[in-house]
Amino acid sequence: MNQPKVKYSLSNWDLVTVNPNYKTWNWKDLFCFWGANVQSVIGFSLISSLYLMYSLNIFIVFFGIILGSFFVYLFSNIIGKPSQKFGLPFAVLLRSSLGFNGAKFFGFIRSLVGIFLFGIQTYFLSKILVYLIRIIIFSIDNSLLQQEIFIFYYFGMNIIDWSAIIITIILQTVFFTVGMQYNKKIINFSAMTVYTGLLIFFFVVLLSDVKITTEAFSNIFNLNNFLDVNNLAPLLTVAGTIFAYFSILIISFGDFSRYVKNEKELKKGNLSLILNLIIFSFLSVFIVTGSDVFLNQKYSDIERIFTNPTDIIGKFDNIQITIVVLFFIIIASASTNLVANFIPSQYSLINFAPSILSLKSASYLIAFFGLLIAIFWLTILSQIGILSFVDTFGAFFGPLFGVMAADYYLIKNQELSNKDLYSIDKESAYYYSGGWHIKGVYSLIIGFIFSASTIWNTNLMFLQSYAWIIGAFVAWITYYLLAKK
Repeated sequence: MNQPKVKYSLSNWDLVTVNPNYKTWNWKDLFCFWGANVQSVIGFSLISSLYLMYSLNIFIVFFGIILGSFFVYLFSNIIGKPSQKFGLPFAVLLRSSLGFNGAKFFGFIRSLVGIFLFGIQTYFLSKILVYLIRIIIFSIDNSLLQQEIFIFYYFGMNIIDWSAIIITIILQTVFFTVGMQYNKKIINFSAMTVYTGLLIFFFVVLLSDVKITTEAFSNIFNLNNFLDVNNLAPLLTVAGTIFAYFSILIISFGDFSRYVKNEKELKKGNLSLILNLIIFSFLSVFIVTGSDVFLNQKYSDIERIFTNPTDIIGKFDNIQITIVVLFFIIIASASTNLVANFIPSQYSLINFAPSILSLKSASYLIAFFGLLIAIFWLTILSQIGILSFVDTFGAFFGPLFGVMAADYYLIKNQELSNKDLYSIDKESAYYYSGGWHIKGVYSLIIGFIFSASTIWNTNLMFLQSYAWIIGAFVAWITYYLLAKK
């Protein structure tokens, strides 16, 4: 009676094939998924900066963004299709190409990066909450903030900072742990709410002075030298930057595509990423340029244009506007944290210890370590250059994609044995060498060397935006040459 449990000990309720009744995601849900990833403070600053801060032709930036997002669309379809077809998360699908032990340990890297970024994002999310709390206290009695309890700091944080971090962790853990169907509601609510907020702010800026704000926006359009061959390098740089921004999502996109109704909805939904970027580009650039004029700054002094939304609302010096905008920023930041960091970490953690962990216990682990990272981020972690090591771990993601894509499409011919993916039996299709597919691991390491070299080799740092693609291609071709019969 115990043998089946041992034989299929890799099985876990949260890792098994999705029940067809739960495959409810359509292209509109994926539109919100991509929207939630675009609508972050970093995304707002990145998009508006590309258009306004680097003296690039606006059409070069636009087509560079379209090109970068097209490659995200292409790779998301490639990695999302098998998960949609078989209802499997990224970490389980990885067992096919690396073996169950290879998938356990290399899949765990996705959790490490996700948990670390979750902690950092939680820290910055808590700072936004701090601003709200300070505004409320100041509006009640502006002398309260001078009390001793608020000026005592421990690990670089006072009581408001500590309270905000704890509240942020607790709320995220409570809301993010319910399950994927509930998470879909969070993602959809967030995307639509933030777009509503952007539209409101757009009209606030526009109606402040329709003629001047529209003129400022139209002035950035310039077709001069648009077809110059020298624009090719900036176009590819913009495309690489956009791709790098979304690259962390691609490898674990199967964690979401497994819930999509069919392949048609998957492709249509992924195509909505381009629509999201067009809408977001228009709104963010208009808000930035219009706000600059509204605040009576000199538009010709491009370096003085504020592209960070928190800087913009700070200059408005209006408590009501500040509170409303901070509310939208909190929603946007939390949903990005959910999609990019929390959910992928959940499934990869469960895959690491499927007989022990569940969705809730994995969530509690993410919350605990995320809290520690948030606490020590300011005083220790941000001071020791640890993000370079996080980027190094992230250099595995492109090669992982390459190995998985080559295995599924070229070696396995788009067929998998669902039963064997959960088996540790020596006769199972994915047992390989004690749960390790040596050819897959070797290909992964080779791809990682190429990818990581753009981080640590100063002569190759100009290729860092393309590190993911370089690693993916090298691992893909290496695996195919080694594994083909």
